[in-house]
Amino acid sequence: MFRRHAAGVAIITANYNGVPFGFTATSVASLSAKPPRFTFNMARSSSSWPAIANTTYIGVHMLGLENQELADRFARTSNRFEGDHWELGPYDVPVLKDVAGWLIGKVQMRLSFENNAVVVVEVVEGQVGDDGMPLLYHSGTYSRPAPLDYEI
Repeated sequence: MFRRHAAGVAIITANYNGVPFGFTATSVASLSAKPPRFTFNMARSSSSWPAIANTTYIGVHMLGLENQELADRFARTSNRFEGDHWELGPYDVPVLKDVAGWLIGKVQMRLSFENNAVVVVEVVEGQVGDDGMPLLYHSGTYSRPAPLDYEI
């Protein structure tokens, strides 16, 4: 059923013992405005879980249509950080370049449930990128929103 629910595509990054980690996620959601917090879900069997489980600061990067190759790289390959598409940002968190925007947050809670985890993060820094169309994930493929014939 959730294949029918369109979701924005993001990449979560962390620096653990000087090694960058990251993965593509479609479970990022705003939790509160004051203080600004967001959540995401992940499998504890993920190769990135040790970094998320043991670091204090993480990054979330919102992706636009032009970032589909980046989304694929972080979802399907092991060479996620080879190249010049990233740099160390605040709190030594890997920050991806040319994305729709990024946030750095301090992990507030990790709630484990069976083989999964919900992570709650409080925003401490961020930057908005260029305006553009968001990258969506729907029915097993990437897509983009289509405008409707009415205005609000």
